[in-house]
Amino acid sequence: MKGHTANKVPQSVSPIKPASRPKGGPTVPIKASLAIGVDEKLQLAEILGCDRANLDRALAPFATAALEELARMFLGQKVFTRGSDMREYRLFLLIRHAFGNRVPTEQQVCELFQTTLTESRSLIRSVLSKYQYELQEAILGTLKDTMSSAKKDEEGEEYYFTADNASIVEELNRLLAGIDGTLPQVAKKRGTVSTYELKPSSCAKLRKHLGLDQGGPAGTK
Repeated sequence: MKGHTANKVPQSVSPIKPASRPKGGPTVPIKASLAIGVDEKLQLAEILGCDRANLDRALAPFATAALEELARMFLGQKVFTRGSDMREYRLFLLIRHAFGNRVPTEQQVCELFQTTLTESRSLIRSVLSKYQYELQEAILGTLKDTMSSAKKDEEGEEYYFTADNASIVEELNRLLAGIDGTLPQVAKKRGTVSTYELKPSSCAKLRKHLGLDQGGPAGTK
């Protein structure tokens, strides 16, 4: 794909989950069209993880985010002079409208923003910090999804999950520190790229804190 940097790994974005409509006033129905070539349609479909026949549906939440970005600018509510601020606000809107109110992975941000993994990681971290209150629901939902995916090692007591988002791992460790500073932190499994290890005590405390269950870590009775 043109524009990809050398240390990016081309990969299609996971299919976008329908986002719930943000709270606010009545919506304004808009009809728009996009003039692109056949090859570009195929490329967009690959990036968004859909087939060409459903491209219009896949693009719709992104169009909503783009329209809000412009409307807020026209209204003088979000006028930025720095490109980094604009990019952060754009990702904020995409989280709300296009990612089902969940924090995207670093690879997803790479594909959509044409950034490196390092740049994407920094962008996500900045957005979660700057818009932490507006994104409370998205962050909490992503943390719950991550902890729900943790599975017990068949040959040991540890729990493991895969996460392509360092910011979410940082959020989990921040929660652990607030719950009990003596708990073992979430740590990357040795020899892996994005698999993380949870001790049973930390897993149980996190699941209880997030309200996932009252019976213990995932996979236990």
